[in-house]
Amino acid sequence: MTDTKNRSSGFAVDGSIVALITPMKIDGGIDWNALEGLLEWHLASGTAAIGAVGTTGESATLTVPEHCEVISFCAQWAKGRIPILAGTGANSTAEAIELSKAAEEAGADACLSVTPYYNKPTQRGMVAHFSAIADAVNIPQVLYNVPGRTSVDLLNDTALELFQHPKIVAFKDATGNLERGYELVKKAPSGVRIYSGDDPTAARLMLAGGAGNISVTANVIPKTMADLCTAAMSGDHETVEEISIRIAELNRVLFLESNPIPVKWALSYLGRAEAGIRLPLTVLSESHHSAVKAALESCKELSC
Repeated sequence: MTDTKNRSSGFAVDGSIVALITPMKIDGGIDWNALEGLLEWHLASGTAAIGAVGTTGESATLTVPEHCEVISFCAQWAKGRIPILAGTGANSTAEAIELSKAAEEAGADACLSVTPYYNKPTQRGMVAHFSAIADAVNIPQVLYNVPGRTSVDLLNDTALELFQHPKIVAFKDATGNLERGYELVKKAPSGVRIYSGDDPTAARLMLAGGAGNISVTANVIPKTMADLCTAAMSGDHETVEEISIRIAELNRVLFLESNPIPVKWALSYLGRAEAGIRLPLTVLSESHHSAVKAALESCKELSC
């Protein structure tokens, strides 16, 4: 690994980072009481950081004021007890900068910035995009690559170029391509963390040196995901295998429909939140209820 001078250390987080839902009432309004309850649950369960208003948090359907308000709520609740990773990505560089500045002002610890979706910039365009955001704020930046949703792929060579920026401190790899993840772990500069963003393959990336998992599944089994991350990062293959086998079906069913449809329904089944979700997403199809219930019940003893 190479070393990068003046690397920002404001988000030195290892372990399970929940890609938190934004709980909503049936009418689509944000349920602030449920949000506080979820935050308290994760704090008690060993979650390493809260990922607020990312893909799972329905960033695409919140208004900009709501987006900023959720981040502010999480930061004010945390009061330094647990880091807040604020989703601030956009396909407009100006909007991403606006959201990142708002997150910094609200007290978030770092920004999670997704690749610019829909307009499909070139690799050169993404270097300029992420560099402009990092230059505009003082808090650390975590890059987020999820080509299955954005239709644009931040290639490893481009990520490695961006890692030379001192404020770009981590990378969320949601490709599910372990060869690519392994390469980033091997080549990233010292101090840059590589996180998995793909629950089914996360343990293997962590066993190879990944710093944690930005997880959808952690929404419903936070303690178990924290335990899995701890085991994987310490090289405890036996515990990793045991937990991975037990949660494999849950990882599968939470993506039977577009995220966060299944996980929001799962949390409503557990009594942690209502089943509210915003159009164009809809509540989980009844045909999938039994599969999600069964997977949750099989993991119940693992959750706290």
